[in-house]
Amino acid sequence: MGKIKLLQGNEACAEGAVYAGCTFFAGYPITPSTEVAEFMAKRLPQIGGAFMQMEDEIAAMAAVIGGSLAGSKSLTATSGPGFSLKQENMGFAMLTEVPCVILNVMRGGPSTGVPTGPGQSDIMQCKWGTHGDHPVICLTPAYVPEIFSETVRAFNLAEKYRTPVIIAFDEIVGHMRERIEIPDPGVLPIVNRTKPTCAPAEYLPYDDTKGDVPAMANFFEGYRYHVTGLNHGPDGFPVNASPRIHTDELRLMRKVEANKADIIRFEETLLDDAEVAIFAYGVSGRSAKTAVEAARKEGIKAGLFRPLTMWPFPEEQVAALAKRVKAIIVPELSLGQIIFEVERCAKGRCKVEGIFRVDGDPINPAQILAKVKEVK
Repeated sequence: MGKIKLLQGNEACAEGAVYAGCTFFAGYPITPSTEVAEFMAKRLPQIGGAFMQMEDEIAAMAAVIGGSLAGSKSLTATSGPGFSLKQENMGFAMLTEVPCVILNVMRGGPSTGVPTGPGQSDIMQCKWGTHGDHPVICLTPAYVPEIFSETVRAFNLAEKYRTPVIIAFDEIVGHMRERIEIPDPGVLPIVNRTKPTCAPAEYLPYDDTKGDVPAMANFFEGYRYHVTGLNHGPDGFPVNASPRIHTDELRLMRKVEANKADIIRFEETLLDDAEVAIFAYGVSGRSAKTAVEAARKEGIKAGLFRPLTMWPFPEEQVAALAKRVKAIIVPELSLGQIIFEVERCAKGRCKVEGIFRVDGDPINPAQILAKVKEVK
């Protein structure tokens, strides 16, 4: 049996990072994610890792990229405006295929908004925040034990597919305390990046002849190579050749899109015979589960689809769900974002209705139950 602890969601994320092998953290304090930095500042020196408080969020993201290139599994954590500031360097990491994990503890906005209250209005920014075409993996856990395991999975996906991975949960989930069992080492699988087997002189950092995810050498291990944010050839140096640019960007997208079955996770609750489904994540998913239980007690056939992976979006699952139910309800702490993705996938097969709230309080089960009764 592992070690039992009572942890905040933010603390569970930090514990999960350490379990996954993270040895480097760079960040800048910002509510409501600061507990992650505080935890890592204390914990990493104990295991031979390094913590750096940078001068701003842009530098923090740059430092995380450098830490990963040097061979350390690397994490940064932020909220609200800080996530916006990280976007340019996140795009750099996506193009240069640098594995790392970015935590966004979502709060109210825009601007400084409601720093101490929950929000879910960054979820589209997770997908579209940086410029250009790029792959995105974003995980959305809702429970403290789940935050731990999904953080481990985030690092595994980052290393396996050589790409940044985002974890996004709201302030309530980040500050909620729950019982968690920290597994003994070796219980959860840990993935490390694939290293080159060729001689240093033969190494090409972006050689895609053996698959969509090139082997990655760490700096300071004898492999010298070039990293640039410009479109580049297999050797890492800039290219202006149109065919290479096109095919390489397709490869970046394909290494995520072609592996959606491995990446996408979700929880289904009482959906087998459901007539009304709720699509919800984070604290809204927690409220939705209570609402479903209450609906069932009243004889209403409601069910919950709760994504643990928001990006890539579970298109096939939502499309299949829309064929079986009369309506899908989408509660979210925004003025409506994910509802449009659900509508896109439902393609008019059923009603799709939202519950939106941005006043700093969560959507409660009674609100969801009332909407279920309205649409059933």
